[in-house]
Amino acid sequence: MKHLVIILFASFLLLGGCNSSEQSKSVQTKVVCTTNILGDLANVIVGDQAEVIALMGAGVDPHLYKATQGDLMELNSADVIIYNGLHLEGKMTEIFEKLSNRKNIIAATAGVNQSKLINNSDFKGAYDPHLWFDVELWIEVIDHIAKQLSTIEELDKEKINQNKEAYISQLISLNKQVKSKISAIDKSQRVLITAHDAFAYFGRAYDIEVRGLQGISTLSEYGLKDVSELVDFIVERKIKAVFVESSVSDRSLKAVVQGCRSKGHDVVIGGTLYSDALGEKGSNAGTYIEMVKHNVNTIVENLR
Repeated sequence: MKHLVIILFASFLLLGGCNSSEQSKSVQTKVVCTTNILGDLANVIVGDQAEVIALMGAGVDPHLYKATQGDLMELNSADVIIYNGLHLEGKMTEIFEKLSNRKNIIAATAGVNQSKLINNSDFKGAYDPHLWFDVELWIEVIDHIAKQLSTIEELDKEKINQNKEAYISQLISLNKQVKSKISAIDKSQRVLITAHDAFAYFGRAYDIEVRGLQGISTLSEYGLKDVSELVDFIVERKIKAVFVESSVSDRSLKAVVQGCRSKGHDVVIGGTLYSDALGEKGSNAGTYIEMVKHNVNTIVENLR
């Protein structure tokens, strides 16, 4: 299957090369992003200057995602490609490498100093890609992407900068709100337990202990020992709630809840958090800001 995708991709490159000059004259600048989190960011920054497409929609797990034929067509016709980097889209890395000599490709996390990144315990030498859970770090990502987009001749640099500054102002306010709300949870209950360890940046930024049944990537496996150890931790700490994720199966955490109840501790599933993808457009988690607010409100309501 891997070889078939590469062959198909090569075919799309050949076809696209024949008419790319004609298309550029009549088609609006096209920005293709891997995740809808990046798609939302790009939309804010470029405004109506470009068409923005996100390959992965609501509920999609980027760790496991495989590019479709339709994705390859979108990538081939893109003027700009934005991906997260740090191995979030691990199965698509080879595609980006093949496109790097003929496309404007932006690795969103490339603008963040490595000293601010969290080591990925699953893969030695790699880093946790879930930077968006620290709003201050996400501001740095936005600044980097805006600078890169400003180099695209067809886009208005001044408008991009204006949009960036206005958005960053909103995020500075959001960051203060998150800190205030999380600090309202009693320290003994300030523990966030989820299906996979996507919230390390969130925990570091907002002083909340984080535990995930799986590792940073959902590619990692969990076993009975992992479930048992998490059950013991929850019972010992008398944690009130655990949280499922929109892009990860809830089966593992249901097993944890049952394990706690078998030991006489009634822990509940406090709600669904958005980890690797935003919600549907128009929902209460359809944008980055809405997603952050939804997650924080859900956590606070169930742990206070």
